[in-house]
Amino acid sequence: MIYEHPLAYLLGLEGVALLRSFTGEHDREFVTARIAEVRRLLDDESLADAAVEVERVDPVTGYRAWSRTYDDGRNSAFDFDEPVVGEILDGLPTGVAVDAACGTGRFAEILAGRGHRVIGVDSSPEMLARARERVPAGEFAVGELTGMPVGDAAADLVVCALALTHVPSLEPVFAEFARVLRPGGHLVISDMHPGRVMFGSIPPVRDADGRPGRLVSHRHELGDYLRTALPLGLQLRHYDEPPLPANPVPPGPAPAEPGPWDCWPWSLAAMVPEATAAASAGMPATMIWHFQLPGRS
Repeated sequence: MIYEHPLAYLLGLEGVALLRSFTGEHDREFVTARIAEVRRLLDDESLADAAVEVERVDPVTGYRAWSRTYDDGRNSAFDFDEPVVGEILDGLPTGVAVDAACGTGRFAEILAGRGHRVIGVDSSPEMLARARERVPAGEFAVGELTGMPVGDAAADLVVCALALTHVPSLEPVFAEFARVLRPGGHLVISDMHPGRVMFGSIPPVRDADGRPGRLVSHRHELGDYLRTALPLGLQLRHYDEPPLPANPVPPGPAPAEPGPWDCWPWSLAAMVPEATAAASAGMPATMIWHFQLPGRS
């Protein structure tokens, strides 16, 4: 169970902003304004009793609930990973491509459009049903990232997008990627940056009774990827960190109250836009990895 208190989140943003001020990134006026804002937040009665108990939801259960609306609105993370991943894919030869944790087929569609023979694997039958509609020529199967229904050395390319944050350990997943790749095969991964996970970029879902939950998510640091990939013989070809916009809070008046839980933490960040901008400055949105197994080029 997660205890989510909006006041705690807002004070956390203020605290990170003040820490950055302490090392000279902001001036006295900014610090004074942050301390005054902290006092105002502490006196805000709308925040005092707004805490929510939130269930930790496993990916299969969470994506079953999310599948009904997943394609209704574009996930903002797509704007950060698609251009970079697309540029990497443009430089690769066509072949057999595995879309690991394919969801509703976002990258399966992109891969098919580039001429690949696509195999999509996901643990959610509900998401796979939508992927089959989206990419009729693809082959789709239920499977886990740690045990994909794909033969040894059967793939020229594995793409895995915005999924590894949901696995507790990278080792068995990377071992599976290496197993299905042919010599010279490519592995392209996008995932939430660990800083964004720390800032609450964790998908919210509600169960059939409306109870709030968040998909189980883990912070994998950059070194975790390298410590996992390199011993398997995977060689790093490219790494990128698409940045957040300079102002992560959309323009407009700040909300007077925390807003519905489903909009946390975005509506909370909008309540303290200056602190949010300072705390988020320079933070990447996602991270993109391109590895290759040695072999033919």
